[in-house]
Amino acid sequence: MDLHLKDKIALVTGSTKGIGKAIAIEMAREGTNVIINGRKQSEVDTVVSEIKRDFPKTTPSGVAADLANEVDRQKLFTQVPEIDILVNNMGIFKPMNYYDIDDETWERFFHVNVLAGNTLAKFYLPKMLAQDFGRIIFIASEEAIMPSGEMPQYSMTKSMNLSLAKSLSKVTVASHVTVNTIMPGSTLTEGVQKMLDDMYQNSDLPKEVWEKDFMKNHRSRSQIQRLIRPEEIGRFTAFVASPDSSSFSGEALRVDGGLVPTIF
Repeated sequence: MDLHLKDKIALVTGSTKGIGKAIAIEMAREGTNVIINGRKQSEVDTVVSEIKRDFPKTTPSGVAADLANEVDRQKLFTQVPEIDILVNNMGIFKPMNYYDIDDETWERFFHVNVLAGNTLAKFYLPKMLAQDFGRIIFIASEEAIMPSGEMPQYSMTKSMNLSLAKSLSKVTVASHVTVNTIMPGSTLTEGVQKMLDDMYQNSDLPKEVWEKDFMKNHRSRSQIQRLIRPEEIGRFTAFVASPDSSSFSGEALRVDGGLVPTIF
């Protein structure tokens, strides 16, 4: 299926690994010229090289920048003044007990997971409106609407992503610019794999059943009873970013494996 993304320019934040990298790869597969972002220049260069090798008809580029930092954001804006698609994927998470979360941690999660993406949207949105095409996508989580209690500081910011996207969609009324949020369920990223390693390394269970045991005991509401793969989120995001997905905006789109109960 041709998603008509050829030669579109897409900035995917936090795209040197995990869901962000998968999104960049799937968009490049559709002919998009992706801009890779991460904090380390070496990691950015590696992913840019991989995409150029695998999708030689595209022109990937990269910006090494910590987008929670104002100076680095200005660096990005100078190097990349205009884009067609913004995927606000950059984020941090960490399981924490509520009583162990100090104010500095709350503020850090707010700055990284919410304010950084908002600043990018505020910069690029007027340019998208001027050209009458654009896509802004926030990558949230099922934690936005069904907090597990395992990481309250993270869940709070993901709920904010939903609210912010809805507010921004009001600014784009009657245009060909859309703003949406995608809420992945538990996904087998490098971080989640490390979490599984930490959880089960001293258990008697063989490694091949760790995922199944985790889903059964920690994500029992999941209908698919497996971890979602990053490329699955990548393919869905590519569709939401495409010109073909023009009939919805301000939506909270769930890709959670049926984890969140639906009330009809």
